[in-house]
Amino acid sequence: MRISRIVLAFAFGLFLLGIFSFAAAQAQIPKAKLPVLSTSAGQSNDVNTMNVILEEAGIGYDYCDVPDVDLMKSGVGLGDRESGAGFHVEVYTDLAKFPKGTPYKTVIFAIGASLKGMGASGLTVDSEEARLRKIIEFCKQNKIFIISVHVGGTALRGAPGSDNERMIDAVAPASDYLIVAKDSNKDKRFHKIAESRKIPLTEVENALEIVDIIKQVFQ
Repeated sequence: MRISRIVLAFAFGLFLLGIFSFAAAQAQIPKAKLPVLSTSAGQSNDVNTMNVILEEAGIGYDYCDVPDVDLMKSGVGLGDRESGAGFHVEVYTDLAKFPKGTPYKTVIFAIGASLKGMGASGLTVDSEEARLRKIIEFCKQNKIFIISVHVGGTALRGAPGSDNERMIDAVAPASDYLIVAKDSNKDKRFHKIAESRKIPLTEVENALEIVDIIKQVFQ
């Protein structure tokens, strides 16, 4: 009986350690710097959700749905480009603090594939994936912090090799920070990516929780 209690106590200790380790991992919110560019990985409407989160957090940002490397090189203000068919630009960065042309320090990808959205921008899954990889390569070369966010839930997940999974493959493993909704991560795929690549990850119940997280990231 005494041995059983010792074993149970040891097992319970490991269980608590696991809980505390998980909580600690959830609490590791990294710091990032402004200015920030918000964009889409897959052209789903979730990038609009991300932009609202930034606004609610009081974070100025630039937005482009389909930036390429040349546009990113233009920095804040996105080279004064104007929105057009299949191309949208919005500039909300505080230009008094970060004048036009200031290099971006952070890029936020809202992950989620939409064939309709890609089609409207003249993209295929292949060309969108290629565009993302070029942007990520540029970010890595220029030490731009990458945050990837998936809040679309199971509707924006799929089987291996599907459109949504390819968007995840393109950006999540190269990220510096992952923020995912619980419904997006039922298979714990994002945890597996985070663990294998040593990427901080925060899992949330809903998108509203990300507002406070973003405030902490850019504190």
